[in-house]
Amino acid sequence: MSSVSTEIIYPCPLTKAYGIPSRQAWQLLKVFLVYRSIVALLFVCLYFLDVDLTQGHSDKQLYQFTCISYLAISILAAFFILRKTLSYPSLAQILIFTDILFIPLLMHACGGINSGIGILLTISLAAGGLLIGGRCAMLLAALASMTVLAEQIYAITTHNFNSNSLTYSGMLGVSFFSVVILSYMLAKRSEHSDQQEKLHSITIARLEELNRYIIQHMQSGIVIIDEQQNIRLSNQSTLRLLNLVSMPTRLAMIDPGLHQAFELWIENPSQNFSFINLTSGKKIQVRFALLNMYNEHLHMLTFEDNALYNQRLQKSKLASLGRLTASIAHEIRNPLGAISHAAQLLPESANLQTQDLRLIEIIQNNTQRVNRIIEAILNLSRRNDLQRQRISLDTWLPDYLDEQAQSNNAYRDHFDINFKVHGLNVSMDPFHLKQIMDNLCENALRYGKPDTGNILLEVDRINEAPCIKVIDNGPGIAPENLQQLFEPFFTTSHQGTGLGLYISRELAELNQAQLTYSWQATQACFTLTFADADLVVIEL
Repeated sequence: MSSVSTEIIYPCPLTKAYGIPSRQAWQLLKVFLVYRSIVALLFVCLYFLDVDLTQGHSDKQLYQFTCISYLAISILAAFFILRKTLSYPSLAQILIFTDILFIPLLMHACGGINSGIGILLTISLAAGGLLIGGRCAMLLAALASMTVLAEQIYAITTHNFNSNSLTYSGMLGVSFFSVVILSYMLAKRSEHSDQQEKLHSITIARLEELNRYIIQHMQSGIVIIDEQQNIRLSNQSTLRLLNLVSMPTRLAMIDPGLHQAFELWIENPSQNFSFINLTSGKKIQVRFALLNMYNEHLHMLTFEDNALYNQRLQKSKLASLGRLTASIAHEIRNPLGAISHAAQLLPESANLQTQDLRLIEIIQNNTQRVNRIIEAILNLSRRNDLQRQRISLDTWLPDYLDEQAQSNNAYRDHFDINFKVHGLNVSMDPFHLKQIMDNLCENALRYGKPDTGNILLEVDRINEAPCIKVIDNGPGIAPENLQQLFEPFFTTSHQGTGLGLYISRELAELNQAQLTYSWQATQACFTLTFADADLVVIEL
């Protein structure tokens, strides 16, 4: 996730106070320093311009010393603030305390409370409420009020000013507390708003990062382009589906067929779906959609492997076929049971001839064959939901042969394994893989002439895809039967159901695998090609 800047809290050393984020605190401190530097410089300029601010109560020496010292401290504080030599709370308190000290001195030098200079303390205390806050700011207001009252008492005792000024000093003290309280409340509200903004920023950053992660790890490819067909965004799945090392800058640079399909969609927006044959030979499907974002027209292209599309169609087709065949099988099974039962009772008749017994045997054999077909159909319809897993062929295939050999010695005597490539991992439902291998191995035992040579289970790669080859020494499939090889109910044996290879191919396509047949010199070969588990995202 995106990193978020940490927030440093500066407590008042005298008591617990309101905390301020570091960057904002230093900025406020610099602003306050600029303000008091301008005020100090103004007082110095008024002194050298010989402007009379004393209202008849001349104390020019005190005025000179105070305004020059005030300016000097401001300049010295600027050095420490810019270099951050001292801590933030120390510098803030030094500035406020020097204001509480020097502004009453300037007020006294200029004629006391009636000069109006004391009002400058309200600005300093307001800054203290923002910079320090909490009880510390209340303490500063109390100190400022006591300093102003002390200055007036001193002035009255020396018979310089009117005693009525005590009332104004009290009112000024009240204003100090009011300003501090208001500034503290404003600071708390600002703190709360800032915290809410930071929480919202963190939430938005996390959502953006989550969305980015989801998009990058989607099984479908996503490409966002603008009206000039410049590619703005893409994910890793797009590179994999399009067989690209890096994403080009323009759509036309990916594939001419894709560019042409996009142009056709622009002319006819209703045709938002297209199949593209890439120059690499791979076939993909792409969907087009219009995105209106921030007054900008963007286009989203969604890529998907045609194998995934066929997989969903296969799921739907098998589900419909399963429901239909299951209902038909149940309807056939009832009369078939009656026929089989009658055929079993007929041999008990005493007047049957040899020809009649032969006919009864034919009836029983065919009813058993039909029953096997019904069982295969019901098994097809009862299949569980697809549960693809990562399977290591190095361990799965030997374990499979060992398990089969426990119930059938032919597996131990007539099968060999040859690993041309080790370390292959496939994405497959283990139950479906076993069912496919059962069909292929049983066919090899039945038709592959295992007595003339062992059946070979070979693990290899074809076009970078892992595969298992089942190679036997049988006569193979006649050329005129190749087109019907994987059709349902096609068989060259009177004992077969004609559903084994059909079911095997359907299960393979359901798992994004492919089952093919080939003739290799003098041997028949069924090849089961898998989806590489190291390259695909397994659907959960």
